[in-house]
Amino acid sequence: MHKFCALASGSKGNAYLVTSSECNILIDAGISAKGILERLDTLGVCPTTLDAILVTHEHIDHIRALKILSSKYNLPILCNAETAKGICAAFTGFADFQFKIFTNRDPFEFKGMKITAFPVQHDALDPVGFSLEYAGLKVGICTDLGFVNPLLFSYLEGCSLLVLEANHTHELVWASKRSMTYKQRVIGRFGHLSNGQCADLISSVYHTDLKHVFLAHLSEECNRPDEALKTVKDRLQKEGANMEELQIQIADQYKASDFVELKSSLALRPTST
Repeated sequence: MHKFCALASGSKGNAYLVTSSECNILIDAGISAKGILERLDTLGVCPTTLDAILVTHEHIDHIRALKILSSKYNLPILCNAETAKGICAAFTGFADFQFKIFTNRDPFEFKGMKITAFPVQHDALDPVGFSLEYAGLKVGICTDLGFVNPLLFSYLEGCSLLVLEANHTHELVWASKRSMTYKQRVIGRFGHLSNGQCADLISSVYHTDLKHVFLAHLSEECNRPDEALKTVKDRLQKEGANMEELQIQIADQYKASDFVELKSSLALRPTST
C-alpha cells in the first residue's frame, strides 16, 4: 500500500506526505511546525510515526519547520550535500540535524522505499525532484523548476501519481505589481513552470496507469486554480488521455488534501480521514 497527501503547496510553504506499510516520509517541511502537526492530526497521523524528512532544496518555503520537527521527533533529514549546507546556513547556530546524504541520480533505499533524486533547474544550490517507489507503485514529485529538461521524462515515466508545478500564467506575471526582477526570475529558466509548461510535461509522461495528478505551487497572485486545471485538462484531452480515470486536483496552500491511496492494481481512490 502507498498513500499520498499534499499537506501544503504554494509560495507560503510546501509539504507532502508519502506513506507505506513500512514508513512515513515528509517531503519538505515549509510551513510552520504547528501547521504541519495540525494537518497531520486531521489525517489521523501521529508525528511520532514519521521516519524522515526528504528535502528538495533549501529555500525557506521548503524547510521552515525542519529545526523543530527534526529535533522534537528525532527525524533524519534526507538531502544532497549542497542542500545540507544551505540548511545549515539557514539555521545558523543549530548543529543537531541528522543528515543522511544522498547523491543525485543514484537510487537509494529507505525503509523499503526506493527513492531517486533528480536535478531540476531552479535558483537554489542543488535542487531536486523525487521519484518514490514501493511495491510496484511510483510517485513523482517535481516542483520549483523553470525549465523542463527532457531528462526529466525518464524519472517521471511510469508514475501512478504525479505532483507537478503549475505556478503561473505569463499574462498574470507581467500584469502583476511585482518588480521586474521578480517577473524575470519567475519566468526565467531557473524560476517556475507556467500552466502551459506543466501541461506539456504531463502530456509527455502520461500513460494509462497514471491515475492522479496534483497541480502544485500555484501563485496566488499570478495564477488561477480554474485556469490551471483547464489548461492541463484541455491539453490531455487533446492528446487522447482517458480523463474518466485520471483525477486532477490543486494542491492547496491552506489545507491538506484527502489521502490518496494507491493499490497494487494501480487503482487510486480517496480515503476518508
